[in-house]
Amino acid sequence: MDRVQVIKNDTAHKVDILINNQLFTSLCYQDSLEKPVLYPVYAANGTLVTRGYPPLPGEPVDHPHHTGIWFNYESVNGLDFWNNSTAIPEEKKSRYGWIKTDKIKQVRSGKEGIVDYHSNWTNQGNQVLLEENTRLVFSGNNHQRIIDRVTTLTANTAVFMKDVKDGLLGMRVTRALQMYPHPKSKVAANDTAFTENGNYLSAAGKQGDAVWSSRAAWCLLYGKVGADSVSIAIIDHSKNINYPAFWHARGYGLFAVNPLGEAVFTNGRSALNLRLQKGESLTFRYRIVIANGNQTLLPEQINQLAGAFEANALLQQPEAKK
Repeated sequence: MDRVQVIKNDTAHKVDILINNQLFTSLCYQDSLEKPVLYPVYAANGTLVTRGYPPLPGEPVDHPHHTGIWFNYESVNGLDFWNNSTAIPEEKKSRYGWIKTDKIKQVRSGKEGIVDYHSNWTNQGNQVLLEENTRLVFSGNNHQRIIDRVTTLTANTAVFMKDVKDGLLGMRVTRALQMYPHPKSKVAANDTAFTENGNYLSAAGKQGDAVWSSRAAWCLLYGKVGADSVSIAIIDHSKNINYPAFWHARGYGLFAVNPLGEAVFTNGRSALNLRLQKGESLTFRYRIVIANGNQTLLPEQINQLAGAFEANALLQQPEAKK
């Protein structure tokens, strides 16, 4: 395992994560963002695997709220945290929520890099609905990068998170990893720098568009980016609510896992509709693996990575209060 450097920059409101002196990603929490994000995100070979922010020439410009890797939800006491962006008109902003990071509690470099931070999920009046405490653990080697995330949400008031499709941990990938262009995309389909060739495979054996709304312990997105094969796996954790989670994985480049959208993903056959009373907490754990090389990550390799994730002592947090 290679050395991870974690460099905090309070003035720029970001934390850079380098592996062997090469930028892996940055935690960005500037006031200009409606949520903290990991952006940009690079594979070990230096390939950018997230869509540009703002989109690079030749990339689609749909969904301006799709920035790097993020964690939020479409419906928290009726406020939409997921779709908030600089594109929302001022007169409509009251319908949306912000996630404001106010404290980087710890950074640590070493064989694994660690960032602990605190954020508040607020409405436009700065009233706090949820407090977020997140630990990010970064690691990697010559052909692989890993982000482990454990997030505890604590209700500052009674909170209702209605079952909706837009949640919870998401990322927007580079155009080459899309299966096809977004229906409203205005970019040239024959742009050879970003030819779409991605595909999904889930632990349950679903492929392509069939992954959307299905349940599985992990999901893999893979394709060629330049001359290399690039694989991105998101792994659920057995201690998460509603395990195994539903996948909000779209062919146009949105790759998300959402355990809270049950009524949508089952067409109303069952529902969760999460409620937290003031002081109650709920913890979510996810692993993102980014690999590059001559071949795609194999299911048995992902299962091994999932087993190591389950055993990672750095990710142990208090369970939800009963």
